[in-house]
Amino acid sequence: MKRKSSASELAKLVGVSPARGMEAVIKAQLITAVLKASKSQDLTHAELAKRSGLPRSAVTGILSGSLQKVTIDRVLKLVEAVGLVPEIKLHRVA
Repeated sequence: MKRKSSASELAKLVGVSPARGMEAVIKAQLITAVLKASKSQDLTHAELAKRSGLPRSAVTGILSGSLQKVTIDRVLKLVEAVGLVPEIKLHRVA
């Protein structure tokens, strides 16, 4: 059975701060949701670019999994472009 890793565990594995690890996990979750929604709506990268106001090359880079130099505001523009609203839950570390 697969064990779910925390963002801090993943950050430690790749040698970044826990905050950077958490940021990467959040971006990946949002991008996964955008990919699913854009596929179900048959949206092209060009259509997502037009809806989000981002360059098509940026959309392609983000959706292909490049998290380097991808800001959360750009990811949120894509989330909005596919008609989604993110929801955040916080809890204390056990």
